[in-house]
Amino acid sequence: MEKIGEKEANVLKKRTKRSEKIFEEAKKWMPFGVNSNYRYLDPYPLYFSKGRGSRLWDADGNEYLDFNMAFGSLGIGHSHPVLVKAMRRRIENGTIFGFEGEDIAVLAKTICQRFKVDMVKLSSTGLESTMHAVRLARAYTQRKKILKFEGCYHGSHDTLMVNVKPSLAKTGKSTVPNIVPSSQGMLDEILQNTIVAQFNNIDSVEEAVKKDRDDLAGIILEPIPMNMGFVPPKPGFLEALRRLCDETGALLIFDEVKTCGKFYHGAEGEFGVTPDLKTMGKAIGGGYPLSVLGGKKKVMDAIVPGVVAHAGTFNSNPVAVTAGLVTLTKILTKEKLAYAAKLGGELADGYTDIINDAKLKAKVQSIGVSGTMHFTDHEVTDWRSFLDVNVGTWWTYYTAMLNRGVIPMATGPDEQWTVSVQHTKEDITTHLEAFKTVVRELLRSEVSMEMVEAI
Repeated sequence: MEKIGEKEANVLKKRTKRSEKIFEEAKKWMPFGVNSNYRYLDPYPLYFSKGRGSRLWDADGNEYLDFNMAFGSLGIGHSHPVLVKAMRRRIENGTIFGFEGEDIAVLAKTICQRFKVDMVKLSSTGLESTMHAVRLARAYTQRKKILKFEGCYHGSHDTLMVNVKPSLAKTGKSTVPNIVPSSQGMLDEILQNTIVAQFNNIDSVEEAVKKDRDDLAGIILEPIPMNMGFVPPKPGFLEALRRLCDETGALLIFDEVKTCGKFYHGAEGEFGVTPDLKTMGKAIGGGYPLSVLGGKKKVMDAIVPGVVAHAGTFNSNPVAVTAGLVTLTKILTKEKLAYAAKLGGELADGYTDIINDAKLKAKVQSIGVSGTMHFTDHEVTDWRSFLDVNVGTWWTYYTAMLNRGVIPMATGPDEQWTVSVQHTKEDITTHLEAFKTVVRELLRSEVSMEMVEAI
């Protein structure tokens, strides 16, 4: 008897013959045929040709309703007409000058006022922003140690590329996990200055920093971790981190590369806790490479030429500046984000209703435009509780949704959906109707397997 996972995988292969052909050529010139390891899928990654509004088309011409939205980078949706028009004008007048553009002060002011920071420095990627945040925290405090949380991803630089997706066998003690490098090629000497604790567990944080309190430069975290699904902070957790940093003199750093585009004032506006530094990116660039390091003036003033480095040829290039300015002032407005958040709530409620009606072993976790669905019977509050999620069933669900023309969320059981300002109520209905048919298939498969086992 063909299992549902095998059946859906075979259907997807038949639908994506050109992706398979592209992969066979691409892997000759690029390891695994992709330029971000997270895009590789077995037996091959999918390749896409265009996106418009809430939809994507793959290389085979298959149309998908897209709730990945480039891992949350496209809160404005694909090819938003307002941005397309502005970018045509921008490109006609130059894409990079080697100098600052005339609009840079306007964008900097817009970011500062909206996200409640005093000053900013711009780069291109989220990785750069978190790297600069760590460097600045160490320079400002004259200390070495940085604390991060197990399961959180902050870009692929060595200081923070630890305990991103560790196996339970390697992690060790739950309160103070072992340091687990997420790649070969990382130096032990660098990792000695990284501390790891459990998210949503202030006792774990206290124990982790006990012997290094006087050398703690900063605590960095995603206010809502989004590499173990979608994990809201427990009441009081962010406030406890703020108090700990105040007591020790360490800097509290919010990695808002994702959350800055999901809430109008970012995580601070949602949870009411003020960090010393924020890193931002993804959605605020409208699909163009733009990232931000922002924070309190007394800290940002430590970035001095020849003293604390911050540089990059493509930093604040006019293409990214125009994209950011148009996105923040004309597209990701308070009203449009509220509309997208309403649709996000309807999607989450719809998932919950379908799951409850079917008595499916699954949990929905969401706030506003984003959320996720885990195949588990408990809430996911940290990395170790995520490890109990049924990954195999998730991939079957994901593949089946693709075959029904819906990309339900970003690729992987540790990801989440994004509802853009271009999604509609009809899109939500289509998504949920597809999920209903998938649930029926999953339940039918469970019954069939029980019968086989009984025989």
